[in-house]
Amino acid sequence: MNTDILIVGSGVAGLYCGLNLPEEKHIVIVTKDEAPKSDSFLAQGGICVLRNEEDYNSFYEDTMRAGHYENNPDSVDIMIRSSQDVIEDLVSFGVRFEKNGEEFLYTREGAHSKPRILFHEDETGKEITSRLLETAKNRKNITLIENFTMVDLLCDGNCCRGIVGHDAKGRYTTVSADYTVLATGGIGGLFKHSTNYRHLTGDALALALKYQIKLNHIDYIQIHPTTLYTEKDGREFLISESVRGEGAVLLNAKGERFVNELLPRDVVANAIYEEMKKEGSQHVWLSFAPIPEEEIKSHFPHIYQHCLEEGYDVTKESIPVVPSQHYFMGGIDVDRHSKTSMKRLYAVGETACNGVHGRNRLASNSLLESLVFAGRAARHIAAHYTPLLCRPVPAADQSRYQGYQEEYRKLVLEAIEKERQSHECYHNETECG
Repeated sequence: MNTDILIVGSGVAGLYCGLNLPEEKHIVIVTKDEAPKSDSFLAQGGICVLRNEEDYNSFYEDTMRAGHYENNPDSVDIMIRSSQDVIEDLVSFGVRFEKNGEEFLYTREGAHSKPRILFHEDETGKEITSRLLETAKNRKNITLIENFTMVDLLCDGNCCRGIVGHDAKGRYTTVSADYTVLATGGIGGLFKHSTNYRHLTGDALALALKYQIKLNHIDYIQIHPTTLYTEKDGREFLISESVRGEGAVLLNAKGERFVNELLPRDVVANAIYEEMKKEGSQHVWLSFAPIPEEEIKSHFPHIYQHCLEEGYDVTKESIPVVPSQHYFMGGIDVDRHSKTSMKRLYAVGETACNGVHGRNRLASNSLLESLVFAGRAARHIAAHYTPLLCRPVPAADQSRYQGYQEEYRKLVLEAIEKERQSHECYHNETECG
C-alpha cells in the first residue's frame, strides 16, 4: 500500500494532524483497535485554554510548577499561546463545550490557580475525539484502517519510508509513505493497574529503541491519584480530577482528610500511598459530600452512573479510590514542529515528548498539548513537502516478527527502568553534592 502521508493512531493527535494536512494529499490513518478505542475518548476533565492575557503568567507558572520546572519553556509558551486558536478550531468541528448563555463555563482542577478548563459534562475527550473522527471519516482524502497493528518501520538509513503491520487476522503488509506520523498513545498496557486501554503498549517506543531514534524522559510516568478501587481485571475507571476541583475530599479509614486535594497529581498520589501504607489498606475514600447533588448529576453524570453500577451512590456515600498508572510524560523526543531525530518521521500526542509536561503533567493539559503540536506537525509537513524518490519496498516478512509482542514489551520496560535508575543516581548526586 502507498500513500502520501501515513498516521499511526486515531486519538485526538492523529485525527487533528490528518484534518490539518492539505486536502489534496492522500492520508492513511491506521489504528490498532477500533477507532473509538483510544485514550482520548476516555479523557473526562476537560481542556485548558488561555482565558485572556492576564491569565498567561499563572497558566505558565501552574504548568511549570506541576512539572517540577523540568518543562521545556518554549514548548509551554507555544501550547498556551496556541490554545485559543485550537478551541476555535474545535468549535468549528462541532465540539460542544458547556456554556452559561453565550459564555463558556470554566472549571478548575488540581494545581490550577484559577478556573481555565473548558469541558463537556464529564466526557470532554469523547466529545472532542468523536467530532474529529466524524469529520475525518467524511474527508475524501482520508482513509481510516482499523485493527491494524504496526510492528516495524520501513527505513532507508535514517529516513522513514513507512511501516510494516498486520491486520486482525495476522496478515502482514507494508504501508509506504512520503511522511509518517506516530500517534500511538501511551503505555498503560504494560502495567497491571492503568486507566489506559490494554492494547496501548508503547509500540512506537519499541521501534524508536530498535532504530536509535532519540527518546526523552521515558521514566516520567504519571500516576493518577483517584481511580475507582475494584478487584476486577481490566482498565481502571478514572475519577476525574475536576471532581476534587469542585470540592470532593479525600478521607482515610477514620473519615479524616489527610492531604490538600488540589496539589499536583504526583504529590496527592504519594500522600494516598503513604496513608494506605500507614493503615495497611488497599484504598482510601473520596467523598462528594461538599458538592451539591444536582451539580454531581449534571457535571459528572457518567461518573455518577458508573459508580451506581458498581454499587456506590456518590450522592450518599464515599467511594473507594486508589492511584493507577495514567499518563506518559516522556516519549519520542521531538522539536517544536514535532519532528523526531529520524528524517520524514514525526511523533505527536502521548507518544511524543516535546517537554511541555516536565516530570508531572498539569491536569487537562494533555488534550491541549496533543492538539497544538499535532497541528504544528501537519503545517510543517505541508510547508516542506517533498516526495520520496521511488524505490522498491520489500514485501513484509512475517517470520521476522514471531513473538514480537513480548520482545517489544521487554525492550520498553528495560529502557524505562534504565532511565529511572539514571535519573535516581543524578538526583542523589545532586542532593549530596
